[in-house]
Amino acid sequence: MDFESYLNLAQLLISIVLVIVVLMQTRGGDIGAAFGGGGGGGSSFRTRRGLEKTLFQLTILLAVIFVAMSAVSVRYAN
Repeated sequence: MDFESYLNLAQLLISIVLVIVVLMQTRGGDIGAAFGGGGGGGSSFRTRRGLEKTLFQLTILLAVIFVAMSAVSVRYAN
């Protein structure tokens, strides 16, 4: 396997993990609230704590890594 194959495999794995982390975030909250249906008067702006904060930070980190790997992949494309 060459560098490009490893890069594509790593990008695929990171994208799968990123989708899973995003889905785990919405599972904890109300699905209707995620699409703008406020209901119950609750605010969608609140402090993240514990696991929710960790998932949020992991999402940002994975997204940055994914974008960086995409840029490198374009750079080394044949």
